[in-house]
Amino acid sequence: MTSYDDAVERYFAAWNAATPQELAKAVAAAFTEEATYTDPLASVQGHEGLAAAIGGAQQQFPGFAFRLTGAVDGHHSLARFSWELVAAADGSAPVAGSDVAILADDGRISAVAGFLDRVPAV
Repeated sequence: MTSYDDAVERYFAAWNAATPQELAKAVAAAFTEEATYTDPLASVQGHEGLAAAIGGAQQQFPGFAFRLTGAVDGHHSLARFSWELVAAADGSAPVAGSDVAILADDGRISAVAGFLDRVPAV
């Protein structure tokens, strides 16, 4: 497993953390202290901001989990990957996206630019 795969695995561990304590630990393992996350719906910085954004997504989609789709692609300090938000109940995936992460020297993520490829109609 490459460092790109390791970083993305830790990223999904944070997004899929089951408790606030697991979330805090997973965010610290996946992201640098001043990491930023930006997508069309959120722009946050730092561990507290990341945990709040992830917690908000979990509240909006209870019973769902983020899953990698395809392989992680990386070069230099960049990792690119796609994902789906999957319902445990029926396997449906109403939300999908692609993210680009910048990795710090320690392998943690220092920035994420997220793109939503599929969202449910409101």
